[in-house]
Amino acid sequence: MTLAKRYNPKTVEPRLEMFWQEQGIYHFDLEDESHPVYSIDTPPPTVSGHLHLGHVYSYSHTDFVARFWRMNGYNVFYPMGYDDNGLPTERLVEAWEGIRATDVGREAFIQRCLAVSEEAEKDYQALWQRLGLSIDWRYSYRTIDTLARRTSQLSFLDLYRRGWVYRKEAPTIWCPECRTAIAQAELNDLERASTFYTLAFKVEGGAILEIATTRPELLPACVAVFVHPTDARFTSLVGKQVQVPYFGQWVPILQDPGADPEKGTGAVMCCTFGDTADVTWWYTHHLPLRVAIDRAGQMTEMAGEFAGLPLLQARQRIVMALETQGLLLGRRAVSQSVRVHERCDTPVEYVVTPQWFVRVLDFKEQLLKAGEQVHWHPAYMETRFQEWVENLNWDWCISRQRYFGVTFPVWYCDACGAVITAGEDELPVDPTTRGPSHPCACGSMQFTPDEDVMDTWATSSLSPQIVGQWLSNPALYAKVYPFSLRPQAHEIIRTWAFYTIVKSMYHFDTVPWTDAGISGWGLSPEGFGKISKSKGGGPMPPLEMIETYSADAVRYWAASTGFGKDAVISEEKIQIGAKLVTKLWNVARFSSRFLEGHKPGGEALPPLSPADRWILARAQSLIRRTTELFQAYDYAAAKSEVEIFFWRDLADNYLEMAKLRLYGADEGSTGAKATLYRILLSVLKLFAPFLPYVTEQIYGELFAEVDGIFSIHLSRWPQVDARFEDEDALIFGDTLVEIATAVRRYKSEHNLALGAELTHLYLAIEDAALGMLLRESVADLTSITRAQNIDIVSAFPTDVAPILLAGNVHIGVK
Repeated sequence: MTLAKRYNPKTVEPRLEMFWQEQGIYHFDLEDESHPVYSIDTPPPTVSGHLHLGHVYSYSHTDFVARFWRMNGYNVFYPMGYDDNGLPTERLVEAWEGIRATDVGREAFIQRCLAVSEEAEKDYQALWQRLGLSIDWRYSYRTIDTLARRTSQLSFLDLYRRGWVYRKEAPTIWCPECRTAIAQAELNDLERASTFYTLAFKVEGGAILEIATTRPELLPACVAVFVHPTDARFTSLVGKQVQVPYFGQWVPILQDPGADPEKGTGAVMCCTFGDTADVTWWYTHHLPLRVAIDRAGQMTEMAGEFAGLPLLQARQRIVMALETQGLLLGRRAVSQSVRVHERCDTPVEYVVTPQWFVRVLDFKEQLLKAGEQVHWHPAYMETRFQEWVENLNWDWCISRQRYFGVTFPVWYCDACGAVITAGEDELPVDPTTRGPSHPCACGSMQFTPDEDVMDTWATSSLSPQIVGQWLSNPALYAKVYPFSLRPQAHEIIRTWAFYTIVKSMYHFDTVPWTDAGISGWGLSPEGFGKISKSKGGGPMPPLEMIETYSADAVRYWAASTGFGKDAVISEEKIQIGAKLVTKLWNVARFSSRFLEGHKPGGEALPPLSPADRWILARAQSLIRRTTELFQAYDYAAAKSEVEIFFWRDLADNYLEMAKLRLYGADEGSTGAKATLYRILLSVLKLFAPFLPYVTEQIYGELFAEVDGIFSIHLSRWPQVDARFEDEDALIFGDTLVEIATAVRRYKSEHNLALGAELTHLYLAIEDAALGMLLRESVADLTSITRAQNIDIVSAFPTDVAPILLAGNVHIGVK
């Protein structure tokens, strides 16, 4: 069968995607006991906006790996989830609907979240299918669905019974914009311009103590002043009282090693709370609590005349008041690193609130050892995990003061304050809609529900248990857990990877996966850095890029950079991918006329030319190298190896060498056709993980019937054939390529077309064995050089001068 003249991905790709779904090409076989399982803990994209090319970049990486292992005989479990509960989805709904959760009420807002997330997930699935991800869509989940909520609540109850979850009223990292507590892992550092204000604190006895601060709005919350124990400037002041400017309260001057003598004036005020140092000092020195900032990021009654003002406005007004009273001694501009909430870039505050925490500080050593059991790709990503664990300062805060999420299965007794938990058979339960099924131990039947919801990571950290159906399908869970691979982005090592390891170790005393593949970011070509669902970026939406250039072309770009590396979204590289798709089709189309009716001869081999033996030997090296690279999770290097072989060895050289024999009808033709059949089939299979559509179309038309498999993606990965491993053939093949390259260079330098014929080509050599091989290769050299006559000689005729050198072969043209 001859392939169509042109390949049209706009019609072929949607048709093949439908074919894959209808035929269940990517279905995991739960009943299969004969093949090893390769299970993937697929990252559930957060439902917080439209997907972009950065997602296409990282999710393609997982698909390359999945397709490789499937073609290697593994029973691949490749599911998909949607992280559609919690703050990110709430913020999306508020932005898209133009509402705030506090304005429309809990139930109405939850319904809007459910509706918006469901529509967004349909768009997500449409993109993933169009991209060609080889997902088994039967295994899809939402982190807000019944099984996910039940799993998450059961995890909470198990940890609560073990004493590894606790509730405490304590200083908590708080986002005034989102109006909820957050965890340490949700903080980013943001550089901004700020001002150091030097203020006059009055020491008892009348002396002035200068203290510099960037946050004068915290003055009403000042409870102490700290200096370093070795700072001689303040030795005489330690133990004395000092009056806070303008607000008037008297506070002690204390010593603590945490005070930096080089920062500001060396004396620092402690306020409840401006940062983690304040929190530490408050605990260590048993200081009083003065709350000047409320949960909405406004000043409290503690601030007197400034009560009710937003923080920035309060700062400006307080500075004016200080200046009026002569208490502002100076100001200077500084660059400051501010801790902000990663979701909204709002500077965080530290507010005393009752929250639920998971103990992690007590288990840092165990968690570090767990991280060592995972094979990280690239390996240096393990260091990021280690550094995060080593620098933890807070237990994991898992409660959020929001509406849309997994609720805590908890009530509080109104009579005695006892915590009442739901029974496991009641899960999932929403305590705001019903009471507990039994009275409190004190006899009371009056309860207050816990109205908080869990941090979204508290649920998505159980993704192996949710998608593996731990609570509903034990047979499936036993097959897929621990998972083979966790693919994810590097910025959430501190959240998703860390929390998943925490949950897996706490509940099951094992790491959740054997390997972790860490993708980089897709970077905006405009220079805006990482693109995101909420902030936009990228040259065009993913589906538009796919429709313009093809899914295979976009996947080609995604495969150009390996795990751990960021990549600029390059339309130019996508265009190169489109050219590769076209070239692969054209090579297959040219080859198809010679392969029609051809059947591999099994063990029997037809006579092969030196060029045949060379390309077959090169293919064995390629298969071995590509397989090893995939096994090491270096898909980018694997793609590069296959691409170089296709362009340089197959398209540019072997096909040009073999053309005369391919068009012939002798034994040389049989050898060339048999070789071309093996090489093209191997190339298609090696390209299949990257270019699933065009390889499937070519395979289906040219090879499926003979190969005995109706989809290339279920066919066997190429295996090294020892019969074709031949070091001598590789060396001689390089000589043939050098000769061809030298002749092309000669034609180019003499302004001759590459297809121009040469009257006479002389090849002068001294090695008799090499001469014999060259004589066997005359037909192939004639084909690629277009020489009418080729003479293999030991010395040139007197009227022919050597003009080129290719290895040990001198070349003359007449």
